[in-house]
Amino acid sequence: MDLLSSLESTQSVGEFSEQAYLNYSMYVILDRALPHISDGLKPVQRRIIYAMSEIGLSHLSKYKKSARTVGDVLGKYHPHGDSACYEAMVLMAQNFSYRYPFIDGQGNWGSIDDPKSFAAMRYTESRLSKYAVLLLDELKKGTVDWVKNFDGTMDEPKLLPAQVPNIILNGAMGIAVGMSTYIPPHNITEVINACLHLLSNPKASIEEVLEIIDAPDYPGGANIISSKEEIAEVYKSGNGSIRQQAVYEYDNHGNVIITRLPHQVSSASVMEQIANQLKQQKITWIKNIQDESDDKEPVKIVLYSASIKKNIQKIMGHLLATTDLEKSFRVNMNMIGLDNRPQVKNLLDILNEWLEYRRYTLRRRLQTSLDKVLDRLHILEGMLIAFLNIDEVINIIRNYDDPSLELQSRFALSEIQAEAILNIRLRKLAKIEEIEIKKEQKELQKEKELLEGYLNSEVKFKNLMKKELKQILSDFGDSRRSKIVQADKAQALEEKDLMPSERVTVILSKAGWVRCAKGDNIDPKGLSYKPEDKPYLATSGNSNIKLVFFTKLGKAYSMYVDKFPSARGYGEHITAYIPLDKEDEIINIEFANVAEHFLIASTSGKGFVIPAEDLIANKITGKNIFDADDVFKFIPYDKDFKMLAVSSQGRAIIRDFESFAVLKKGKGKTIIKLDKKDKLKFIELFKPEQELTLNAGKRFIRIDNRNFETYYTDKSSGGGVLLPQGFRKITKIDIESIE
Repeated sequence: MDLLSSLESTQSVGEFSEQAYLNYSMYVILDRALPHISDGLKPVQRRIIYAMSEIGLSHLSKYKKSARTVGDVLGKYHPHGDSACYEAMVLMAQNFSYRYPFIDGQGNWGSIDDPKSFAAMRYTESRLSKYAVLLLDELKKGTVDWVKNFDGTMDEPKLLPAQVPNIILNGAMGIAVGMSTYIPPHNITEVINACLHLLSNPKASIEEVLEIIDAPDYPGGANIISSKEEIAEVYKSGNGSIRQQAVYEYDNHGNVIITRLPHQVSSASVMEQIANQLKQQKITWIKNIQDESDDKEPVKIVLYSASIKKNIQKIMGHLLATTDLEKSFRVNMNMIGLDNRPQVKNLLDILNEWLEYRRYTLRRRLQTSLDKVLDRLHILEGMLIAFLNIDEVINIIRNYDDPSLELQSRFALSEIQAEAILNIRLRKLAKIEEIEIKKEQKELQKEKELLEGYLNSEVKFKNLMKKELKQILSDFGDSRRSKIVQADKAQALEEKDLMPSERVTVILSKAGWVRCAKGDNIDPKGLSYKPEDKPYLATSGNSNIKLVFFTKLGKAYSMYVDKFPSARGYGEHITAYIPLDKEDEIINIEFANVAEHFLIASTSGKGFVIPAEDLIANKITGKNIFDADDVFKFIPYDKDFKMLAVSSQGRAIIRDFESFAVLKKGKGKTIIKLDKKDKLKFIELFKPEQELTLNAGKRFIRIDNRNFETYYTDKSSGGGVLLPQGFRKITKIDIESIE
């Protein structure tokens, strides 16, 4: 069997694909997308920061071209695309993306309006920020493990020895395979104070921590309006959402000035959203919108009001609800823990686990320093022996082939001590002074005792942690940017509340031409009509209320009247607004707020009462309300009114509002029982104090409080009472007030 055959193995495509995808997903999760709890960085970020430190780009150095950094990162540590690497670098320099940027950039690094508008890497210059010191200061002090780079030619740190919990100070966002992370940024003062509290009270509850860390602290400084209970739930579970609201104020002219926007929301996108509503005439109180942002004020959007009398607060609530002026941010605190496994952690676990990492790096730093001190003391002991025997030592160096072995043998020195003595030039060796050696020994002995004290005493070790955190707090502490305010979630206004409210009259002609005139006292007969056309229906109401068109086939159409043409011309045909069937016709029009209920009736004697809000159709195709083809009455109906129904054969019945079925739609209930040949001809509403005159040609009969009970029924249905002989062919009903 040859070598190739011995390496062959049999594996199904499914098994291979499953294993390959698992390897890929673990690579993305651990090496690309999720941050590590120790330093809060993804591998590319860690490599950028380390590479910049290696080429001397500290916060005190001169700026260098960003292309130099990207080249070093790709060539030495991160063999991926240059554009992706540079974009990661840009993000780390944007003070509107990171609460505490790692990079201090010079040139065009993008703006809050367009974060991706940054210049090419050959134009921008950069160096590390002062904050990056907190991740790098202890790197060369034995604090972390080192690994080989991708080609095995260089070493790079596995993690950075972060002196602060950067994982929640700057947060992170990333999408891996099957999981993602959205960690919000926080204020360094609050976070360090929480760490100090946990060091003093290791068993502290998350409720105690939440007394110190109020909420995330976003770089843009927009208000956080999530309730205290909602924020607490996010921190306890590690996921949820935080709601942010723009900061704005009003001037004396009723204009709105927006000065802070939610995280990752640009002025341009907000202005576009508001402008779209202006174009669609959804908001009419704004006459102009301007972006007056500049270097001093990165965000300043001014909404110029058309009228100071408008309820600006109410309208702003609508804009908050319908634009990105108010926005929820997902929280999913998923990260790679110290066990090298991805997990969603709550706030208390994050802080405790990071403190554990900090203890680990600090202990390693102290132990490394102690080892160096012990090594130096060991060498000084050998040098003191050499000083006491200087002539003999010089003689050995001059005359022996292997002076190291001779020095070790004659003076009981270690190999390290002997080599240290031999590495000193003879001229310096002759000038060694006992006082200097003992002085250095004394200083190193003090340092040794101090370091051993920290390492051997948990109390001293913890006090050192506190001391260093307090110093960082003194150097880097700042105030919270995102204020926490009590506010309910903004509610979008209904379309009617956004429209101007004025009295109008809608006129529909017999041929179906519709128009709208301003005012109440409009006489349809005084308007001009097309030849052979005449007035048919008219009703008055407020322009911000929907008008309901009801048809013979039981359909309801509703719309605002602002699109109707003015009454100066003939108007426009109703079919331009509603898809009316050829067999159908409109029987009445009414504004939806004219009453809380409407009565619908058919000639077959059936009908029902419907709430006004159930007549509103959100679609242009309308709503099927009454399953009938002979609807003849659609009128507003309130509880104060009674109803008189009269058939074509002279049957009459009076009923109360309470006796009717209230339905949203259907076939209706019997209003009056009729013979097959009989039809319902009249329905009129009246109040008890009014009298009714039923006209039968030239003859008439009156119904008032004296004979009211004759026709009244409190039942849900009935056949009514037959009118007297000679009064059964009713042609008209008049309703008059009782004097």
